[in-house]
Amino acid sequence: MTLKICVSISPETVDEALDLVEKAEGQGADFIEVRLDNFENGGKLSDVARCGRVPMIAANRSTREGGKFLGSETERKKILLKAAEKGFQYADVELSTAGLEGVVGKLREMGAKSIVSFHDFEGTPSLQRLERVLKREIDGGADVCKIVTTAKSIRDNLTVLNLISKACNSVRLVCFAMGEMGKASRVLSPLFGAFFTISSLEKGKETAPGQLTIRELRVVYEVLELI
Repeated sequence: MTLKICVSISPETVDEALDLVEKAEGQGADFIEVRLDNFENGGKLSDVARCGRVPMIAANRSTREGGKFLGSETERKKILLKAAEKGFQYADVELSTAGLEGVVGKLREMGAKSIVSFHDFEGTPSLQRLERVLKREIDGGADVCKIVTTAKSIRDNLTVLNLISKACNSVRLVCFAMGEMGKASRVLSPLFGAFFTISSLEKGKETAPGQLTIRELRVVYEVLELI
């Protein structure tokens, strides 16, 4: 069993990005997600993309998707494509993105893989609905599918873990629930076959509610003798 952890960072400048990437790698990150919705205009994405040893994921979230990007949808997509052009190995593209298949195709032409993502900030839909979401992501050409819900009860963790268990043999899937009630799914999702789970670098640096730090996750896995 290979348990992989992606550290999500939200730098404002190139220098901050380089510092955070170095720290994340020092703590054993397997992937690093760089949130570009908080990044300085004109920042050299090539410097960020090439500074790490582990795969780098570009994400650029609009306010509608829980991020901070205030520009147009066209501008948002251009930044993701530019990140791929400059060397990011993955780009996170929301399932709701207009012209999704075209964006995924352009990413592939640039040598980058697409993570097609769906976020529900209100709750956790039924397993049947999540399976339909997963099919839409696959049909959209995703190299990696990502489904993130919000846990309102402990039982919501079971829903997302069940989805992973059913789908992991046929698709690369990142899936867990956000929020305090969803922490169990963040810890357990790789054990059920998720491609990776997502953590923060340290307390106060969370990019989504309910994130544990990479140090906390690694301690849990070490206690369970899983790493």
